[in-house]
Amino acid sequence: MPIPVNALPVFDGHNDLLLRLWMQEQGDAVADFLHGTMNGHLDMARIRKGGFAGGLFAVFVPPAQYMKQSKTTYREEDHDPLAITEAQIALLHQIADRSEGQARICRTAGEIKSCIEQGVLAMVLHIEGAEALDEECSQLDGWIAAGLRSMGPLWNLQNRFGTGVTGGFPGSPDSGDGLTPAGINLLRLCNQKKLLIDLSHMNEKSFWQVAEVSDAPLVATHSNVHAICPQPRNLTDQQLAAIAQSDGFVGVNFGNAFLRADGKRDEDTPLEQIVRHLDALIEKLGEDRVGFGSDFDGISVPGELGDVAGLPKLTAAMAQAGYSSELIEKLCWRNWLRVLEKTWGE
Repeated sequence: MPIPVNALPVFDGHNDLLLRLWMQEQGDAVADFLHGTMNGHLDMARIRKGGFAGGLFAVFVPPAQYMKQSKTTYREEDHDPLAITEAQIALLHQIADRSEGQARICRTAGEIKSCIEQGVLAMVLHIEGAEALDEECSQLDGWIAAGLRSMGPLWNLQNRFGTGVTGGFPGSPDSGDGLTPAGINLLRLCNQKKLLIDLSHMNEKSFWQVAEVSDAPLVATHSNVHAICPQPRNLTDQQLAAIAQSDGFVGVNFGNAFLRADGKRDEDTPLEQIVRHLDALIEKLGEDRVGFGSDFDGISVPGELGDVAGLPKLTAAMAQAGYSSELIEKLCWRNWLRVLEKTWGE
């Protein structure tokens, strides 16, 4: 089933679908995604309705406390980051294998573009928080063989590679120590293997270490503007200037807490607030370095958007704000392909 002609294709920088499928304890989660209507923001029917063409699908190992609260079958001995990571990677492959051609794992920008042209869901494997990776990074090549093209070494908590951004609202991204020597080594490996390095959960020290060490464009897959919403995970003007200088990219996060000036997770958040962040990012980065990083299935989004099926409402709000059709198309997918091609070299 191709994308509806009235829904502009959207390639998106971040979703947590794989975590939600892995957390599901009853039934066949992949079948529910492909053929049913699920809770959360994403399933295939709503993906088609909204014109969601694909994106970076995150593998994320949740903290043990989260699992204890959310999974009735949780046992302490089940908290094996490597096993959880590989189970979520397997789920992505199951989606592709069981989709009857509706979804495909993509490793190049060309493959993503082909999927968009054919109306096939383009899925890029991303790791958010490298808790499952040992200090020697011995699992990395196996994950790359399984489709890995993007790596966020850190989430909010500390791991062997560094300390993620932490702190309450309002707060500064300067929230702790940066990358460890193992983290610096991981950056270099990502450069060598042409993996995108995601800055979205890095604190300020880690951010500037990446800017110094990495030879790739600086990319924050799902972050917003700190000057508008002073969440520690949003980007300062200085960080945005560095991203622009590297010819990098920022994907706007749809999470209410990252959009609103008051930092509240209130769903009574107008879509114009997303447009406000787009405006500010375009001003700082230029119109070729901005797109979407929804964080679907990981956060609460504006009620007017609702879920992935509401994406045409967002593009309508952009048009109402005076965005040209050419600019909207760039923001929806062309800018993502540009930075991925530049990062991956393909």
